Formats: sequence, structure tokens, C-alpha cells
Amino acid sequence: MRSIWCIFTIPQESKINVDESDMTTLVDSREISKFNNIARSYWDPEGPMRALHQINPLRIDFVESYYPLQNAKVLDVGCGGGLATEAMARRGGLVTGIDASPEMLKTAKLHARESKLKVTYSQSHAEAFATKHACEFDVVTCFEMIEHVPDPMQTLRTLSQLVRPGGWLVISTINRTLKAYLGTVLVAEYILSWVPKGTHDYSRFIKPSEIAAGLRPEGLDVESIEGVVFQPLYQQFTRSTSSINMNYQLAARKSE
Repeated sequence: MRSIWCIFTIPQESKINVDESDMTTLVDSREISKFNNIARSYWDPEGPMRALHQINPLRIDFVESYYPLQNAKVLDVGCGGGLATEAMARRGGLVTGIDASPEMLKTAKLHARESKLKVTYSQSHAEAFATKHACEFDVVTCFEMIEHVPDPMQTLRTLSQLVRPGGWLVISTINRTLKAYLGTVLVAEYILSWVPKGTHDYSRFIKPSEIAAGLRPEGLDVESIEGVVFQPLYQQFTRSTSSINMNYQLAARKSE
């Protein structure tokens, strides 16, 4: 394994519909194309999103440790094919999912119909959605998305606008560390093929301190940060309060 690592160079540090022509600098068309291409296999637990399938229950448990989902008004930003969106709806949330990928939204809508779940899906992005839905949601989630946007600080400001006073913003992403590069890019993409090659860009990984700094001026204080760690012996992911140097999740509360 070590000999393989040495050959890689580490980079330097549907109620509202929005047309793709309306997309702003918050959306990267190249990233949308990546996810359009894997939309059909999104719900395959052994497909390119299998790691996401394994992590998803940990994400939802983390959300509920800060705000009960039963009857909560929830917005899932960058919902993809609806994995977390449906999970939160199953726990009683009144959930809306938005995503800029039209193919992912088709997948999400079809699966929700098959699952007989009441979920509202819209092709949109946070900035456009916030113009009509500011301060509307008890919980706003953004799972594995912020590392795919061109301006994460602007995205954080926009996500903050969607949270009602006293509400919660929950984000999950990848830390910008050597360990994260080796694990999520080299191993996950090139060795184990857990996700398609080119899914992640190390230069877009973001440190928890940077997210906290971006949220603080918007009136949100980070209440908790914890890692999600893969346990090779058991072939599963677990939550960790001590290891956040790879994949992590963060909960921030908006002041009343």
C-alpha cells in the first residue's frame, strides 16, 4: 500500500423549479455533470454511492441528536438522489430536497414515488431558494455538497439565511488533511473504487475551523463537530468524537 501512495502527488492546499440558466457562481456545472452521470446507480447499495449508503444512518442520527425530526420543517440542500431526504421523511420530517442536477432529481422523485413517501423536490440551488424561503426551516442539512461548490463561504452565508432563528444547520464534508486525501481520493477512488475517479478535488476540502468562521458572522454558532471513521475490521463506519481529520459532520445553531 505504501509503495502505491508514493506515486501520487498531493495537490496544494417539485414545487419550485429553477432553470439551469439561472445557476450562479454557487454552482459548478462540471460538478453537476459528474453527478448526472451516476444518477441511475445512486440507489444501488453496492454501486458508486455505497459508502454514502453506509454513512447515511449516522448522518440522520446526528441530526436528531440536536433536533427531533418528527413534524420538523427540513430542507436538504444538495439532496442528490434523495438518500438523506427520504431517511428524514421516514422519521417524520416535513422535508424538501433541492439539487442542481436534473438527473439526480429525476432519480429522487421516482424513488420517492416508489417508496410512497411525501417529499417535495425542486431543481434549484441554495441562493435561488433563499430568495423566497429565508428563515423558513427548523433544520437545514447539507451533506457531502460544500466540497463541490466554487465558493463555499458564499454557500455558507446562503445556507444560514434559510435557517429560522433558533434552528439548526447540519453540514457534513471532508477535512483538508493529508489523511483525508489518502483516504477519500487515493484509496476510495483509485484503490477500492468506492466512488468514481475524479469525484473529489483535494483543493476544495474544507477545515471545520473555516466553516465555523464562515457561519459566525451569520449568527450561527457551532455546537458540535464529530468525525465519521471507517473501521476496516468490521467493514463499517462509526461516529467519533476524537477523530475529525477525514470525514466529519458539524451542527450549528442560529441565535434566536
